[in-house]
Amino acid sequence: MNMKGDRKYIWIFLFPMAAFLTIFLYYPFFKSLYFSFFRTKGFFDKKFIGWDNYDRLVHDKLLGAATLHTLEIMVYVIIFQVGIALLLAVMVDNIPKLKGFYRSVFFFPVVISGTAISLLFVLFYNYNFGLLNSVLAGMGLEKVLWLSESNALRAIAVPTVWHYVGFYFVLFVTAMSKIPEDYYDAAKIEGISGFKKMVKLTVPLIMSDVKVVITLAITGTLKVFDFVWVISRAQNGTDVLGTYMYKKAMVDQNFGYGSTVAIYMVVLGVVIALLANRLLKTEEITY
Repeated sequence: MNMKGDRKYIWIFLFPMAAFLTIFLYYPFFKSLYFSFFRTKGFFDKKFIGWDNYDRLVHDKLLGAATLHTLEIMVYVIIFQVGIALLLAVMVDNIPKLKGFYRSVFFFPVVISGTAISLLFVLFYNYNFGLLNSVLAGMGLEKVLWLSESNALRAIAVPTVWHYVGFYFVLFVTAMSKIPEDYYDAAKIEGISGFKKMVKLTVPLIMSDVKVVITLAITGTLKVFDFVWVISRAQNGTDVLGTYMYKKAMVDQNFGYGSTVAIYMVVLGVVIALLANRLLKTEEITY
């Protein structure tokens, strides 16, 4: 086989994806990096100001609050979204005949747009005629202002977590399907079953997949926008980095500072993902 002659065909197939990444990922990133050194009012009115936007970034208290809100949702996502997905995957893995059915059922929310899910939860949280308060009223309890300043962020975290549980569930089920049955047969002989089998056998064998899922969950949290914008209009102390960047870039027409916030989001995501991978660093188990 002539490997050198085949390389040109490999590049032909790689070119469309490389072009896609260049146009929709790398070009916007470097364009944002370029704009971050300017004070702008719209696309055409810009003035070079060097590192001033980054100096403003460091002292921006609203950005600090948005970062804390994003990190809070990130904690909910890592604990509940990934945790529930893993728990469901372990349970479904023990009933192989219905595995395909549960994959479809749990994955279904992923195909629904975040905006549609947000509108659904707006109806749930409505103070006067929402589903949750109707249930509370029917039980003789007082209604709750679900989107108050103290409750709003947690209320937004619920649909955020629910939306992608099915996606990570499918990843975990696929990872578990690659584990040889011999491992489980040996565990059965040793009397290892139930929760102990999950902790000592299943999770260690798919730890590389768990790290990938946690990394996806972290980066996904940094992109949260629609749930916050639709459910609370980014008010009542619910601004996250996505909505804050949008306000600065699109509402205030300050593309320079909005681009600086975008660069900050990228750096923050990379740093947290690297820390998470380092904390979860384990020896690779091969089978």
